[in-house]
Amino acid sequence: MASPVVKVVGCDLRLLPVKTRLPLKFGAEQLTQVACARVSLRIVDELGRTAEGWGETPLSVQWVWPSALSYQERYETLVKLCRKLVFAWAEFEVCGHPLEIGHAFQRQALPQALAEINQQRGAEAEAAPWLAALVCCSPFDIALHDAFGNLCGRPVYETYAPPYIETDLSHFLEPAPDSAVSFSGRFVADYLVPSPPERLPVWHLVGGLDPLDESELTGEEPEDGYPVLLADWIRRDGLKCLKIKLRGTDAEWDYQRLVKVGEVGRQAGVEWLSADFNCTVRDAEYVCQVLDRLQREHPAIFGMLLYVEQPFPYDLEAHQIDVRALSTRKPLYMDESAHDWQLIRLGRSLGWTGVALKTCKTQTGALLSLCWAKAHGMGLMVQDLTNPMLAQIPHVLLAAFAGTIMGVESNAMQFYPQASAPEAVVHPGLYERKHGMLYLSSIRGSGFGYRLSEIQRQLPPVEASAGYSARISESSRDFADDGVD
Repeated sequence: MASPVVKVVGCDLRLLPVKTRLPLKFGAEQLTQVACARVSLRIVDELGRTAEGWGETPLSVQWVWPSALSYQERYETLVKLCRKLVFAWAEFEVCGHPLEIGHAFQRQALPQALAEINQQRGAEAEAAPWLAALVCCSPFDIALHDAFGNLCGRPVYETYAPPYIETDLSHFLEPAPDSAVSFSGRFVADYLVPSPPERLPVWHLVGGLDPLDESELTGEEPEDGYPVLLADWIRRDGLKCLKIKLRGTDAEWDYQRLVKVGEVGRQAGVEWLSADFNCTVRDAEYVCQVLDRLQREHPAIFGMLLYVEQPFPYDLEAHQIDVRALSTRKPLYMDESAHDWQLIRLGRSLGWTGVALKTCKTQTGALLSLCWAKAHGMGLMVQDLTNPMLAQIPHVLLAAFAGTIMGVESNAMQFYPQASAPEAVVHPGLYERKHGMLYLSSIRGSGFGYRLSEIQRQLPPVEASAGYSARISESSRDFADDGVD
């Protein structure tokens, strides 16, 4: 059987608005609303067969573009970029497997689209960053992988080895020069868990604004039947894992927050903690001092700390901080800096020991980063972007197949639990945490196993659309000429 060769022939973009029940703090900002970009994308193969796929990602403005600019200005820029990508994807001429197409798009078309958007903003305006471009690109890329699985009639994670792809990983990845790693003859499937679990331990996010006891309540908390206090969340959902958002600019506050959350967790049966310093730390010694004090004064809580997440600024190339002193104390995981495997390679050379993967940086990028990191002995985690609705499904599947250090982070049920009500009817175990777990058994069928025909969701009007019928007839003539770069 020859590997299917496909080409994108069209796509649609929709925006699904969501409001939070409680604010989520990102650095100096708060998230109170988000729009989820939902994409439907159509492909055609060399035989003229077509298939459609779907992808979705929250456009989390505060996370992708921390800035003093207004939320509205940044949000409108992201929406403009998403609209531009509708046409860029529909007109992209590279054909092959989704990994080949997605990889080529991120090298060729995405930088150009971002540059054009930033040019339109003017020379004096603050440029939208590459992370924003990746997030805007991700629903298209996810939809491409879903469409390919649907075309083949197979789950997505069965399509990452021959006979579905013949191009090995050496086409995409280069090993670290100090390693004996080779990607020749290796495929994504070689680095995936062969029998993924049907349930995953789930991490709860403790935001910087989240009240820990009744003395911190303001009286303005929602009365919607969902918990507000941390201990109530732990009891209701049987939580065993807490991710703690810290400031990174106030060592005493960060230390006391770790202690207080740790004590609440210990008393309620929590087993694991992680610390997220929000990319605001400028010196590794800051984190080392917090951890050393915690080990001296609260060794049990220090023992619960499984890993530390991305204390330092996003731009790893501009802030090449040697972190070995920190990573000898606790595993240190890249998140916002881990845009691609090249940056993970740089991070490893500086002493980082693990990578937090996110589907919002594209399915293609997440898989290639997974392979590079695992081949070089780095630990893996899959972190959330507060993924509701369809975005949750590729997110949890990535965690199941990656083989993470401990389960998956999932916090949409904390901040907008009703947003996913139609999807929860079909996939109840994915949108409600029980016994500290998410349950994946409802995911089945081709592509990402969304079971879209069973989900009764009213979609908003299309924001932008390109391609389809004309492109399908043209593409049947183009396969002989077009290839993968």
